[in-house]
Amino acid sequence: MTDTTYDQETDRPMRRSILRGLACRCPHCGKGRLLHSYLKVNDHCPECGEEFFHHRADDGPAYMTILIVGHLLAPLILWFFVAYRPEPMTMIAIFMTGSIALSAVLLPRMKGMIVAIQWAQRMHGFAHAGASRRND
Repeated sequence: MTDTTYDQETDRPMRRSILRGLACRCPHCGKGRLLHSYLKVNDHCPECGEEFFHHRADDGPAYMTILIVGHLLAPLILWFFVAYRPEPMTMIAIFMTGSIALSAVLLPRMKGMIVAIQWAQRMHGFAHAGASRRND
């Protein structure tokens, strides 16, 4: 082994990174905010200085959000309709509100998770561990 080798599983644990990403926190330190507005990723962590500008989340968070919301609400819609037989406008009002609210909550968390996975797997420019972090 050389000095440049590393144990990826202990160096950047996937589970810890995912949990920190879901909390919209820096996957490295867990303290700094990953997002500075609803879906804008910080260029770097305000606490440890880890760079995030390389991320390539693209449409992944939206697809994951749609997948989760659809799988949660589709059975509920079916059950609700069979059990209560509400008016169509009642169904639309209830489930449109629910799907919008659930999507609004999940979308930034999915983005944080995607960025954290990329960081943990050293994808898209995250390969250089700590090269740009501040020396505190």
